[in-house]
Amino acid sequence: MKFSKFFYGFVATTFFFISCSKNEVLDSVEAESIDLQEAPAAKALKPIGSGVMMQAFYWDVPAGGTWWNVVKGKVDDWSNAGIDAIWLPPVSKAQNGAFSMGYDPFDYYDFGEYNQMGSVETRFGSRSELESLISTAHNNSLSVIADIVINHNSGGDLEWNEFAGKNTYTDYNPLSGKFNRTKYDFHPNDQYYSDSGIFGGFPDLSHSKAYVQDWLWGRSNSVAKYYKNTMGFDGWRFDYVKGFEPWVVREWKNNVGGFSVGEYWDGNVNTLDWWTTEAQMSAFDFGCYYKMRDAFMGNNLNALSGDMLWKRNASRAVTFVANHDTDEIINNKLLAYAYILTHEGYPAIFYRDYEDWLDKNKLNNLIWIHNNLAGGSTTNLWTDNDEYIAKRNGGGGKNGLIVYINNSNSWKERWVETNWSNRRIKDYTGSSGWEPVTQGGRWVKIQAPPKGYSVWSLK
Repeated sequence: MKFSKFFYGFVATTFFFISCSKNEVLDSVEAESIDLQEAPAAKALKPIGSGVMMQAFYWDVPAGGTWWNVVKGKVDDWSNAGIDAIWLPPVSKAQNGAFSMGYDPFDYYDFGEYNQMGSVETRFGSRSELESLISTAHNNSLSVIADIVINHNSGGDLEWNEFAGKNTYTDYNPLSGKFNRTKYDFHPNDQYYSDSGIFGGFPDLSHSKAYVQDWLWGRSNSVAKYYKNTMGFDGWRFDYVKGFEPWVVREWKNNVGGFSVGEYWDGNVNTLDWWTTEAQMSAFDFGCYYKMRDAFMGNNLNALSGDMLWKRNASRAVTFVANHDTDEIINNKLLAYAYILTHEGYPAIFYRDYEDWLDKNKLNNLIWIHNNLAGGSTTNLWTDNDEYIAKRNGGGGKNGLIVYINNSNSWKERWVETNWSNRRIKDYTGSSGWEPVTQGGRWVKIQAPPKGYSVWSLK
């Protein structure tokens, strides 16, 4: 979680806030270990975790109500490439209307149909365009993940608040007529002073209040049930979960099911492991992210030996190289993708990396490798400053692989022990033309190009 450099004004000229950009499974792809979502058999969707997630936006995508149609035009190609789910930005009307990225929510039930907060459509488009996008994604076997912001709200009117001892922007009367809120629904109130954290000075929802729980997940037309049953969302990405206790999202998931991942922005793997256990869902693997940043930006692959959530519990780890909030791995970014797309955990690809900045053919190749070869547990074979070699041991109908990442400026070769005796292997990236046969003792020499990678498996 971080503050955006962009500032928005409240309707009241005396109050300003800083808009927040958000950042900051899982499972190995073996069917028997997928515990992240309820099976969407009726929709014939790909099981989440069987492929790769696409973060289908970036910070400050073009305004003007066109984004839902842009994404709609890409889901067919994404599905064919091996994507199994798309993660959308917050879909409801926010305080800054047509200019907001959605992380300052006002009316959870206005998807671009009510004239409030200065616009009818959201930044991304209309409700009908959103519904068309979700339908098109489902027709292409893709699940759709909603970005859920329930820590804080924005855009309410002023009211006297005796609990805060001042006027606060806590009077919410959305045109949808659903989930009206007052000072009693935020911190401090008549029962609770605070929870785990306040973000950016926004009114902080009090999740312990029965009324708030009822509207978020309890009642038949709660936010959770409306998003799932009426809008058709299949899963949830929870924003800024540091701001409230893990039972909140656990209760949400217990009431509606679906794949769930939280943005707990912390590189401490002990903390991530604790949170995923308490919340009973996945988290973005910031431990892995920061170790990759140190490895590839610091030009020292020894950092990859560090602790990561996927090494603790791969079924709860969503790995990523960049997102709309943080994009620090600039050098050798394809090597970082080669790492997450050959290792355990559920990898997510950032829209701009895939569509704008990196070689799409190479990313598609890595997605194919992930979906078809990367099965089983992981064994480290070699790590030093410039070279990293690991083995996926196979399982779930996949032969496994050996990934060789080379951060030096010259070709490198190593003898490694495989799981195959007297079998011919090849490099599925096409970087090497070698097709060696493993020895009876399963050893073989492999190679990797400078500032590149190779991925070896049975031919």
